[in-house]
Amino acid sequence: MSKNKALFLDRDGVINVEKNYVYKIEDFEFIDGIFDVMRHFQERGYLLIVITNQAGIGRGYYTEEDFNKLNEWMLRRCVDEGIHITKVYYCPYHPEFGIGEYKKDSFDRKPNPGMILRAAEEYEIDLNASILVGDKESDIQAGMQAGVKLNVLLKSNSNAICSATLADCVIYQLHDLRLLLRQ
Repeated sequence: MSKNKALFLDRDGVINVEKNYVYKIEDFEFIDGIFDVMRHFQERGYLLIVITNQAGIGRGYYTEEDFNKLNEWMLRRCVDEGIHITKVYYCPYHPEFGIGEYKKDSFDRKPNPGMILRAAEEYEIDLNASILVGDKESDIQAGMQAGVKLNVLLKSNSNAICSATLADCVIYQLHDLRLLLRQ
C-alpha cells in the first residue's frame, strides 16, 4: 500500500499574516494566495497538515478554547474555498515562559519534529515525498529532523532579517511554491 504525501504548513506567517499572538477571528488575516496554493497541492494528492507552535497559550495570553474557536473558524473558511485541511497539530508549551503545566520542553514544540512525526504515523505519510513550508528557521529544523524531503522557507518583509538558512529553498511569495512541483 502506498503512503500519503503531505504539505506541512506553519500557521502564523504562512497561512495568516504574522501578528503578535493571533487568537481572535477579527485579527486573523489570510495571506494572499494561500487558498490557491493549498488547492493546488490538494488537487495533486497532498494531505494538508498544519503544524503550529502556540506559545501564547502557555504564556497565558489566550486559552486553548480561544485557539480552538479560531481554528474551527479557519477550517470553515478553508472548506468554503474548497480546501480540506486534514488536521491541525499545535503545541501550547514553552520551556522558559510557560505558566504552570504549560512550562515544559515538549517534543512537539518546533524545532523539535514531534508534530510532524505524529502526523506521519497517524496518516501514513511518506515524509520523503512531502513538503514543509515555514517562515522561521525552527520550522525548517523541525522538517529536517523529521526527514521531510523539501523544507521551504517563506521570506516576507516581517522575517527579512533571516539571512542564513538550512532550508532546501527560499521563496518570497506563496505562489512560488507551485513552481516547485514542476522541478
